[in-house]
Amino acid sequence: MTDSPLILAVPSKGRLQENAAAFFARAGLVFTQSRGARDYRGTLAGVPNVEVAFLSASEIVNQLATGAAHLGITGEDLVREQVPDADDAMELLTPLGFGHANVVVAVPQAWIDVRTMADLDEVAADLRARHGYKMRVATKYLNLTRRFFAEKGVADYRIVESLGATEGAPGAGSAELIVDITTTGATLAANALKILEDGVMLRSEANLVASTRAPWTARAKEAANVVLTRIAAEEEARMSREVRAALDPSVASALAPLVQAFDASLPYGPPQGRELVLHCRAAIVFEIVAALQNIGAHDVTVRTFDYLFRPTNALTERLRRRLG
Repeated sequence: MTDSPLILAVPSKGRLQENAAAFFARAGLVFTQSRGARDYRGTLAGVPNVEVAFLSASEIVNQLATGAAHLGITGEDLVREQVPDADDAMELLTPLGFGHANVVVAVPQAWIDVRTMADLDEVAADLRARHGYKMRVATKYLNLTRRFFAEKGVADYRIVESLGATEGAPGAGSAELIVDITTTGATLAANALKILEDGVMLRSEANLVASTRAPWTARAKEAANVVLTRIAAEEEARMSREVRAALDPSVASALAPLVQAFDASLPYGPPQGRELVLHCRAAIVFEIVAALQNIGAHDVTVRTFDYLFRPTNALTERLRRRLG
């Protein structure tokens, strides 16, 4: 333990595995498996002191919660479901832009008067009065369901743990409503179900997650810094643009308020001579070009980056703060 490497847990198969590999590859971090795709241990090419563990998304959460892995990629829905003290055990470093899905409460479309969670109290009372049993909720998300229903003040129900296709439970008569994960809602609609207006429990996606319980040796911290710095540099590059322009020194005084207004930066300081170099967020590049032209800039060019390494980055700093 005194000199353990960084353990990085990533999905072992399916679309999540493909997306995770692509995410790391964009940052110049390529998975290698010496014995091929069936090998459940690997490394990051060219990055020392990193061991990659290929696991199921659910097992990744368990490894992070117990401290058996330092970093991992998994869905927030699994983190919140499986780990009651998730905010103490882990730090969600950054969402990854894939694996989107919502955990929702869905009821039969035939329940025309049931639109919100508050309406479920009346359903529960009617079931108890007419049939003598509690309203049944089919789900795989037992803990998320209990917490969400408690927050909404719904207490008169019981959970039916789902082991198969949850959306089929109301049609089969084994439950009145469900809590399940959905991406487009098409499967729910196909089973004559609708999502309650306030029934979105969690908007989930894949996250890069750090364990606060792992043995963060100096070796593991150094490797994590390399990995997170590269990821942050790729993210920063994707979100940033460099603007170059010719600007008459006589109007340079108008540049400072423009830079401040657009939260841009002058990486090389105020322009020396007529050449201006400015960094800005990609989302506002056309606005800032127009503003520069309004103060007399011309021959404006815009370019993208492969990587943009800043003196510090949010991912490394977030991890350092959590680890103290």
